[in-house]
Amino acid sequence: MLALAAEIAEAVEVVKSRWSGKPRVGIILGTGLGSVAQQIQTEATLDYESIPRFPRSTAVGHAGQLVCGQLEGVPIVAMEGRFHAYEGYSYRQITFPVRVMRALGCQLLIVSNACGGMNPQHSQGDIVVIEDHINLMNGNPLIGVNDDNLGPRFPDMCCPYDPILIDRALAIARREDFAAHKGVYVAVTGPNLETRAEYRFLRTIGADVVGMSTVPEVIVAVHAGMRVLGLSVVTDLCLPDALKPARIEDILATAASAEPKLRAIVLGVIAAEADAT
Repeated sequence: MLALAAEIAEAVEVVKSRWSGKPRVGIILGTGLGSVAQQIQTEATLDYESIPRFPRSTAVGHAGQLVCGQLEGVPIVAMEGRFHAYEGYSYRQITFPVRVMRALGCQLLIVSNACGGMNPQHSQGDIVVIEDHINLMNGNPLIGVNDDNLGPRFPDMCCPYDPILIDRALAIARREDFAAHKGVYVAVTGPNLETRAEYRFLRTIGADVVGMSTVPEVIVAVHAGMRVLGLSVVTDLCLPDALKPARIEDILATAASAEPKLRAIVLGVIAAEADAT
């Protein structure tokens, strides 16, 4: 990790050469959720390949570009697509963009994903506001020699998702009259979906939804001292006794249909950040 600071600085220099803004909020848009970026008053767009040490996004529904500009009057940077362990990337590579966001000035990270729903009280297309997570990805982006300038050796994870932001997101959902729940997200490596026995196990250990992302980025954001809001869209139901084969086409369609809800929460939370200044 000791060489990481120099790598971050190199990437930051490239972004700043294309955009002079200082972002306050970083956004990671997951599977099928990229059109939220269309709400941004775009001032610069950088393909991931043009930024040093940014991996190339290969996942379905991920555009692979960094969008810089204004949202609700707040300067932001948004990742239109993310990276996953199942693509063959290390956790350090997966989380490198979060380091760059923090170095650019971001104090808040909003991270979204598509997920499988295991809580029988949730429905397809519902929003889950993540209140906690379980890491079953068999890895951690903080492994290695720690650079104390980037964050503490043993970051505390008693509250990785900001309670104020959780309450704000749920209040927006109530105001806009759509279903949103607090829930626990469990991260697995993938890329295969889980067996019925695995869904039973994940539910038994306390998870409401399951996905293949988010947790590494959140760990690094907490390490870097950022506030975090996590949002999941339930794109398929993973109830062991009524399990049906999942089709990626249906998952993407559900994510797209739920996007207005996600957009309402993201815009509302960022607008509140603008009012707080």
